[in-house]
Amino acid sequence: MRTSPAWIAALAVLCLSACSSRDDTTASKPDAEAGKRLFGSIAFEPCTLSGALASSSIDAQCARLDVPENPQRPDGRRIPLNIAWLPAGDKGSKSPDPVFFLAGGPGQAATEYAVQVDAALRDVRKHRDVVLIDQRGTGKLSPLVCRDANGAELSLPADEEVDAGVVADYAARCAMALEGKADPRFYTTTQAIGDLDAVRAALGVAQVNLVGVSYGTRVAQQYAARYPQHTRSIVLDGVAPNDLVVGGEFARTFERALELQSAHCKSLPTCRERYPRDLRTQLRGLKERLEAAPVQVDYRDPATAQRRRDTLTADTVVGLTHMFSYMPEMMSLMPVVIDEADRGEYAPLMALAQLATRSMDGRMSRAMQWSVVCAEDADRYTPDAADADTVLGAEMGPAFFAACKAWPHGARPAAFVEPLRSNVPALLLSGEMDPVTPPAYGERVLKGLPNGRHFVLRGQGHNVGATGCLPKLVGQFVESLDAKALDATCLDSVGYVPPFTGYNGWEP
Repeated sequence: MRTSPAWIAALAVLCLSACSSRDDTTASKPDAEAGKRLFGSIAFEPCTLSGALASSSIDAQCARLDVPENPQRPDGRRIPLNIAWLPAGDKGSKSPDPVFFLAGGPGQAATEYAVQVDAALRDVRKHRDVVLIDQRGTGKLSPLVCRDANGAELSLPADEEVDAGVVADYAARCAMALEGKADPRFYTTTQAIGDLDAVRAALGVAQVNLVGVSYGTRVAQQYAARYPQHTRSIVLDGVAPNDLVVGGEFARTFERALELQSAHCKSLPTCRERYPRDLRTQLRGLKERLEAAPVQVDYRDPATAQRRRDTLTADTVVGLTHMFSYMPEMMSLMPVVIDEADRGEYAPLMALAQLATRSMDGRMSRAMQWSVVCAEDADRYTPDAADADTVLGAEMGPAFFAACKAWPHGARPAAFVEPLRSNVPALLLSGEMDPVTPPAYGERVLKGLPNGRHFVLRGQGHNVGATGCLPKLVGQFVESLDAKALDATCLDSVGYVPPFTGYNGWEP
């Protein structure tokens, strides 16, 4: 759920006979006529995957599968799903049940995180294929993108994103631009899990292992509930319970993360001495001053090194801190940057904000996110008075759902918010300092999973699957299906990232 107030942005196949009797060579059988590799009935061809947040690329096999936009009208408009296949490394001992990776957001495309997925699932890939499927409405083949008559993408100024009226007006214009091209009502989790099963059937496999991160954990739980016979195991990283109102608790969960960050600083003599006023206090004070009077800041552009001048607003500061709180390594920068800004030195903060904005630009399908949250969460949202006394403030929730007043959206099944109750083998992962899916969420979901286990990583943030020895543990779990038998002592070495006490880093 990569979302913050400054970047609210920032988802029926005919199966060949091999479906029921595929041997271990089916996935790599070459199609001599087309020069492609067949996995079940889907023909793949070589491709290279990367992403704006990745410093490298990875070789893969790519394909598309067309599915009905409206599952109730199979002869109607069809949309293409973008699929990437990362073949198992050891073909001689390959297991038949692949892993499906489910991206977060809602609004992120799974294939754009192939490099990170490969790193997190490196042990899984020794024996299993990994399949990445861009959820409908995301990625390059079926994105929900709103364009004007000239083909230019409609944009919403970042500094106006917390204005509910502006967001609703933009959503109305966006919906009009999609008329005749796509129907946003059919871009929800319910349709997405149907797509996943269509891919499973086309690949010719009886069961899949699901690895979901953030919003992807909702997709995994919904799939496991609807298709239990096809679900071999689930790994939930950054757990979102089915009954969670996505976006409804951001203000309070972020406040909890700030409290933990401040407490960690106070436990370190050097940090306590360097920052006598804790991060929450400084951030609140800075927010209030900038709300009253935004400042013009001269700074050096982190991408071009050229001098620039821009306006620093309270929304920018809070949004940046929220974004960085997902990652402990980035959050360790915030105490010194916020402290410098508190003293009137705004340039480092402005440079980081520009860098963060560019890194997230285009990483989230805003329209697909609206289709999901407007159908599944908006009508369940109730403002909480406690939000008013948080850094994000009481306006966070209403702003998150503002588009739903004008956005055409579908409906969720009656049992959608029911907790997943299943004997499926499950491994749940949480970061202690996660600002959006705290460990309490994982504990809630674990109650319905008697064959599950929950790991909470000390000092870590949102999505922890690639941290420390977790790739090894996830690999062992997917093979053994016994989370309770895992030896997790290796996680004891995972700890806190010390806050920077200066721009050269932290002091020992």
